[in-house]
Amino acid sequence: MEKQNVILSRMLFAILVLMIFTGLIIDGPKEALSGLIRLQLQPGRLINDFIVSGGIGGTLINAALAGSVGLILLLILKVPLSGPGFAAIFTITGFGFFGKTPLNILPIILGVFISARFAGKSLREYILIALFGTALGPLVSFIVFEFGLTGVLAVLAGTAGGIFAGFFLPAIAMAMLHLHQGYNLYNMGFSCGFLALFAASLVKATGHQFQPAMNWYSGNSLLTVLIIPVLSLFFLIAGVAFEGKTSFRRFVKILKLPGRLPSDFMDLESMGGSFINLGFIGLAGSAYIFIVGGDFSGPIIGGLFTVMGFAAFGTHLRNSWPVLTGVILSTLVFGESLSAPGPLLAALFATTLAPLAGQFGILPGILAGFIHLFMVLQTGAWQGGMNLYNNGFAGGLTATLMVAVIQWYRSNKTDFT
Repeated sequence: MEKQNVILSRMLFAILVLMIFTGLIIDGPKEALSGLIRLQLQPGRLINDFIVSGGIGGTLINAALAGSVGLILLLILKVPLSGPGFAAIFTITGFGFFGKTPLNILPIILGVFISARFAGKSLREYILIALFGTALGPLVSFIVFEFGLTGVLAVLAGTAGGIFAGFFLPAIAMAMLHLHQGYNLYNMGFSCGFLALFAASLVKATGHQFQPAMNWYSGNSLLTVLIIPVLSLFFLIAGVAFEGKTSFRRFVKILKLPGRLPSDFMDLESMGGSFINLGFIGLAGSAYIFIVGGDFSGPIIGGLFTVMGFAAFGTHLRNSWPVLTGVILSTLVFGESLSAPGPLLAALFATTLAPLAGQFGILPGILAGFIHLFMVLQTGAWQGGMNLYNNGFAGGLTATLMVAVIQWYRSNKTDFT
């Protein structure tokens, strides 16, 4: 375990540093840093592609710095790096491409810290809730930049709002987990969506109306197209380098796991096998975007980062394809375009429901994906785009429905025969 901690921490650190240097080189230091500063002043609500506002260089640096906040906290608190921690860092980094900044995530983390102290616990026990809870970063940015306040008052109000939200996240996260029973991998998305729903309702009660946000990069530069495939190949090579042929045997065993929370693939099988899974998931996701003609925008890159992170914590090819199939079918049935932003993001993030297919089979997985698409196209408006893990929110609702019906039927099936 100690060896795994060292390897993972060094790999994550190297990836984040490389992202910063790439950002400085691709746009030049002056423009990249200028873009980074602009991003700190962005509202960040869905969908706000940071590449549009901060350029590729500024966005890479922002994403790396956001991920670094999480990694530094894990190292300071001496939390063992494994599947959950790895998924958290990749998720924060991914959403640094659209919504999260180092500044808007800190109040959420502070709020969880205060909640932990209030409960007589350490932040170490709640750190994963704090890291995944940064999905509410746009709530902080919204209060500061969009609510109508100015100056110091706006900053204080935004900080207070983030702390307040973070304080209640641990309690809400536990309750939400019980609802879907671990079949929604993005449980914090469900939790943050639940809290954001109340926050958005309060904001609307004051007379404020949320303006729809849709900033979407469609330039498809060579860097944005290749960043995920290159990273995927790196993990495939790393898996083989660390464990040789054993890594593929471990990968095959991972494919047999249902993926229900908590499924730490690094703990249940191995780090090398998880790396192989990461690599294949990243390549498969990139191939899908390419085949349907989608844009390799900031949100798409962020989605691929997230799915790769959860390839160490619940997602693999075998339990993901039925859900993806369901999303594709739903997209076609309701006359949407497979390359449109909503269906593209749903196709990636619907893998939050992969455990349903892993546990109950292909048909429930397809049905879950089918339902997920038309749910996720509505839930973003419910919570004003302030919960970045909107697919986790919709996924939690879908998983709760599916699990309730399946378990009810199974417990009463003798009555039907």
